[in-house]
Amino acid sequence: MKKRKILVIGLVALILSACSLTGNSGNGEQGKQETEQNSEVQEKEDILSHGENETMENNSEKRTMENQQRADAEMIKEGIEIPDPLPDRAEQIIRHTGYTLSYNKSHNTANWSAWELTAKEAEGELPRKNKFWADPNIETAYRVDWYEYKGSGYDRGHLCPAADMKWSEDAMHDCFYMSNICPQEPRLNGGAWKKLEEECRNWALREKAIYIVCGPVYKKGKHEQIGIDHAIDVPEGFFKVVLSLKKGNEKAIGFYYENTADKQSITKAATSVDRIEELTGINFFPALPDSIENALESRFCLSDWK
Repeated sequence: MKKRKILVIGLVALILSACSLTGNSGNGEQGKQETEQNSEVQEKEDILSHGENETMENNSEKRTMENQQRADAEMIKEGIEIPDPLPDRAEQIIRHTGYTLSYNKSHNTANWSAWELTAKEAEGELPRKNKFWADPNIETAYRVDWYEYKGSGYDRGHLCPAADMKWSEDAMHDCFYMSNICPQEPRLNGGAWKKLEEECRNWALREKAIYIVCGPVYKKGKHEQIGIDHAIDVPEGFFKVVLSLKKGNEKAIGFYYENTADKQSITKAATSVDRIEELTGINFFPALPDSIENALESRFCLSDWK
């Protein structure tokens, strides 16, 4: 009897042990499955998170590009016609109604005159004034007056022309300041240079707005001089650069004319803005983003302006 009890107890213990092992095995499988499921969920969350991060980065880059484009556009709106400063020569910046100029006290002429010409301004109808004025912004020692060109054989040649300033009484008055005037050969002043000015007004009408910079070109060596109370250097030539930012048709072009009585065509005078920069040592349109400036100034095509 005692042996039978021991045998029964042993069998029960064996059964319980087997059940215990079976239960543990089930729990292991279940745990393993839960771990795998948790891993899959985490992986999906990681993928979604990565996608969200990529989207955020792309949106950030897009906003940065849009902000840069807006900044470039704002930059372009303000004073795009104004060249870089000229540390290698005398320069006094003077702002008048309708245009800005850089005055050179060594030559007693401007380094350049610059202005924007819109289609509306090009249609101005005010009559031309013919009275020249000494510029009160320049100190007396360098302030050229109207009479100093008398008997010189040269015209009082406008840089910023009167016909571009017919939109305002003040602008018409200010463009007759002698700081905006250079000694110019009469046949150039009334011929090829005048035709170029007329073309610029036509371009302003077609392009809606253009930016213009022009001035004298002084080559190395001594210069012919005129004047009565002041020594005024006569330039060997004249330059003009023109820029249009009409959307989808942006372009720029330069021109150089010798200050002589020789007949000169616009075709031969036309060149790139880069070439005029080499000739004058002036950096034009620096307010443009570099990529746009480099692309526009390195090439020219006169037929693009026809």
